[in-house]
Amino acid sequence: MSRVKRGVTAHRRHKKVLALTKGHAGQRHRLFRRANESMLHALRYSYENRRDRKGDFRELWIVRINAAARLNGLSYSRFISGLKKAGIELDRKVLADLAVTRPDAFAQLAEKARAALAS
Repeated sequence: MSRVKRGVTAHRRHKKVLALTKGHAGQRHRLFRRANESMLHALRYSYENRRDRKGDFRELWIVRINAAARLNGLSYSRFISGLKKAGIELDRKVLADLAVTRPDAFAQLAEKARAALAS
C-alpha cells in the first residue's frame, strides 16, 4: 500500500478553521487548537440561538400585542380569546405588525374581539 502524506490536507483544514475564527480575540484566531475550540463553541451557539430566536420573536410580538390591546381596553388574553371567538385567524407576527404600523386597523380588530366576547 502506498504512503499518504497529509500535510496539504492538514494545512487546508487549519486554514479553513482559522478563516472561520477570523474575528475572534487573541489566541482564538491565531493558534489552531484554540481556534478549533472557539469555532466548535461558536457553531454550537449559533445552532442553539437560531432556535431560541423563534421564541424571542414570539415574546416580542406578544408584548407588542398586549400593549396595543390595553390601549384599546382589553388584556392580551381577552383580545386573543375574542379574536378566536370572532373567527379571525391572524398570527401573532401579523397582529404585532398591525399594532405598530396600523393602530387604526388594530383598533377595529379589538372592537370585533370585544363584540365576540360580549355575545
